[in-house]
Amino acid sequence: MLDRTTLINVRLSQPFSSALGSSDLCQIVIQSGRVHSIEPMTADAGIAANSTVLNISGDSVSLGAIDLQINGALGLAFPDLRSQHFEQLQRICDWLWQQGIDGFCPTLVTTSPENFRGALGAIAKFQQQQRQPNSAKILGVHLEGPFLNRAKRGAHPEDFLQPLTLENIKTLMGEFTDIVRIVTLAPECEIASDGNCVDSSPVIKWLTNCNIVVSLGHSLASSVQATRAFDQGATMITHAFNAMPGLHHREPGLLGAALIDDRVFCGFIADGQHICPTMLNLILSSNRGHSEASRSGLFLVSDALSPLGLPDGVYPWDARQIEVAHGTARLADGTLSGTTLPLIEGAQNLVKWGLCSGDEAISLVTKAPRQAISLPDLSVGTPANLLRWHQTPNDGLTWQRLNL
Repeated sequence: MLDRTTLINVRLSQPFSSALGSSDLCQIVIQSGRVHSIEPMTADAGIAANSTVLNISGDSVSLGAIDLQINGALGLAFPDLRSQHFEQLQRICDWLWQQGIDGFCPTLVTTSPENFRGALGAIAKFQQQQRQPNSAKILGVHLEGPFLNRAKRGAHPEDFLQPLTLENIKTLMGEFTDIVRIVTLAPECEIASDGNCVDSSPVIKWLTNCNIVVSLGHSLASSVQATRAFDQGATMITHAFNAMPGLHHREPGLLGAALIDDRVFCGFIADGQHICPTMLNLILSSNRGHSEASRSGLFLVSDALSPLGLPDGVYPWDARQIEVAHGTARLADGTLSGTTLPLIEGAQNLVKWGLCSGDEAISLVTKAPRQAISLPDLSVGTPANLLRWHQTPNDGLTWQRLNL
């Protein structure tokens, strides 16, 4: 007998709904752990033979969430990762799965070259053995630094920032280039080997040739400099609004250039502290101008630090300490350094604050981050790691994993 489950009365967001004809609902057949078919839910729709039937009752279904910027969890900061932490890292992967996360990019913030290489080596070794079911998958490393603008370094330690040169970036990655998925850099800081400024970026070209996504952030780039970087292959912005100039009516800057560029994805944080709801409303409104087929737009990140999953309090962070209060982490001098807010809670915030629909919030944590790094969305053949979403006026947006 086939291992088959049929989900009926499923609601899917665009672009699926346009392909379902007059039906707003569909049925999804899951076979041997993968999506076997997606068909309109019509009056004469048959149920697959030898199939367990699960009525979704008009709720939405999606793949699990993807977090492209997460700095640690359960007390472990990813730059501190070494082989002796594998058991703890596995617990983090298991815990993130329980939080609705299918995959994530462990993010290494600016640290010493020794720490970078030690963490990269540990992650490379862990990926070779990562085969646990019901566990979030490491999708590749996000290097957030050390090639940042000193004036916009935020909580990144100044002593470990490096000049943005092709030689420096190759040296930092070494033999671990193939496990790096995203690099955040400040494009205006690039210099040539002779010490002069560059008009054409060899760094961005080299990274994109290595299939590494270039994200601009911790930057003072003008709109002209940002557009030049997009022309050269950069396709992402790291935590929109934070560690970059705000929008200005005469100089739109990095963010302004990104929001109108159909080639660029912008990550953002929805904890209510990193960006106020008014500005969230502004960028969400601008995002609705992008077509469904466009490879651009917004996606949510957690930017969570190592106390993610732990209670508020004071925790070590490199050689310093951070204080976590109500899910927001700050250095002793008040500098905002990140959150301990789970990714999906950011999506729930957007719905709770009345800034977007449930379908839009779901897309911001599932479909959009996948598009940003060229992962497939829900379709025939994809693993059936599915979330069920329910929205009510009182409870807002809730979710649960479907154990299929």
